[in-house]
Amino acid sequence: MDIKFEGAGVSFGTRVALAPLTLGISGKRIGVIGLNGSGKTTFARLINGLTKPTIGRVTVNGRDTADDKAGAVDVGFIFQSPQNQIILPIVRDDIAFGLKRHGFSKAEIEAKVERVLARFGAEALADRRAHELSGGELQVAALCSVLVTGPGILILDEPTNQLDLKNRALVERIIAGLPESAIVITHDLELIADFERVLLFHEGRLAVDAPATEAIARYREIAA
Repeated sequence: MDIKFEGAGVSFGTRVALAPLTLGISGKRIGVIGLNGSGKTTFARLINGLTKPTIGRVTVNGRDTADDKAGAVDVGFIFQSPQNQIILPIVRDDIAFGLKRHGFSKAEIEAKVERVLARFGAEALADRRAHELSGGELQVAALCSVLVTGPGILILDEPTNQLDLKNRALVERIIAGLPESAIVITHDLELIADFERVLLFHEGRLAVDAPATEAIARYREIAA
């Protein structure tokens, strides 16, 4: 993972969503925390090109996200409500959907779907309907649908939101075991408690860039 913010910021008229930021990001696990409206989601959306900077630029593995949709190629995004990004009713079909536009044959698509399901031990979900899945199962289905296309970087927005303890533990284990680099946006401070690097955003600015212990302590002060 090689992400660079070069004076990149976002404004909507006179409102600054994210003040210009110069920052390099590498490594395996990056936590992102902050109060609602602090700029953390704008920061994440800049990385995969869902939001374009109004000043400066963002590059992912050397490619400008504003120029060639580099984020869409290199970065997978799991939204806060994964059921909203599962397009087709059957899990297997939804996982295959993202592969079809890449020109793979039917046999290749079927093989890739089976491999990603096996990777997460999710074969039993293949023929289930998305609306029948638990919160944890929805997260796994969304992960399969995103990772089947092979992004090297994964952004997870509030991955344990509204999960019970069992499903939260499942998602925590999956994140810990991902070979892909992961950027985790969360209010679940325990989830990122052992991360070597955590970014704390406050009022549209990066307030702290530090190991988890320091960043979380400062966040607790801000939120008090």
